[in-house]
Amino acid sequence: MRRELVVEVLEYTGSNYEIGFMQGEGIEKNGMFQYLQAITTDNDPNVVQSVLEKFSHRFLEEIRGLADGIGIDYDTTLKMYSGYNLSFPAMGCTAFSQENFYVRNYDFSPDLYDGRLVFHRPEKGYASVGFAQQIVGRLDGMNEHGLVIGLHLVNENKQEEGLIGTTIVRLILDECRNVQEAIAMLTKLPHGHCYNYSLMDKGGNKCLVEASPEKQVVYHEQTIMCTNYFQSEELKDNNRENIQGSLHREKTLQELTTLSITPDEAYHTFNNENSTLFYTDYQNYFGTLHTVVYIPETLEMLVGIGGDFPPVRLSLDSLIKGELEVSRDLVGKIKY
Repeated sequence: MRRELVVEVLEYTGSNYEIGFMQGEGIEKNGMFQYLQAITTDNDPNVVQSVLEKFSHRFLEEIRGLADGIGIDYDTTLKMYSGYNLSFPAMGCTAFSQENFYVRNYDFSPDLYDGRLVFHRPEKGYASVGFAQQIVGRLDGMNEHGLVIGLHLVNENKQEEGLIGTTIVRLILDECRNVQEAIAMLTKLPHGHCYNYSLMDKGGNKCLVEASPEKQVVYHEQTIMCTNYFQSEELKDNNRENIQGSLHREKTLQELTTLSITPDEAYHTFNNENSTLFYTDYQNYFGTLHTVVYIPETLEMLVGIGGDFPPVRLSLDSLIKGELEVSRDLVGKIKY
């Protein structure tokens, strides 16, 4: 059975507070809101505030606006949306990059998917585009400097006090211009879970950061091949018991390294429903929801929702220049 999967393409401009307020006004207090309430832990908001103040006052201002837009108190909003001591079910993600592009599939359940592609243009800070999760978090994205980052959950059962990956991706997009700056922040942030982070910047620099609560290991790579397991000896004990799916996808990525492919070809390789990189196990949180190709040099992206989706080309650069209207829905189909 096939069902529609709708992703809203949204643009938010203004102060960080105003952007938060606009998003908060659109939140309905059912469905995802209630789920987020249910999984929110009883953190001390002063601790959460203190942690985030070290890295981004602007992010906190957006959460303050979000609280007023929703109509709930700031402390509750901070606990729900900061990503501090928050956990989600297992998810899968596959990323690959060559000289001038970064391509990625995000695999999860449509029932827990925000379905929002957000162009974020604050008065202060870096403009960015990325797929949202928990409203203010990001699953992947690219900012105005051409820095691209995506997350890959390694083990949902390994958790300590710290930030969830979607908040970490958002902070990197907001505060960093290149891979070097991103590594510096990633090795200072408090990691609550085990994630891989795959990164690329406008200068063609690429890296993979394996991040656990205790340690981060950085690999500088010519070609990124990233799935959902740690390769380093220091961290491999944190892997799930079964990593065969990751190894299977990695084998396909290794085959791609022998080819010289264009961004369009990379998109179709990942978005083809018959590809070994495309998954349909949505009931078990492992179905491909979106395919995206980021092109840092031109600040363009190719986007597809579900499988076998004709790619939609969008430009962060055109948006920054005021030459692009993005408000629209992308409607794909999934076997669910």
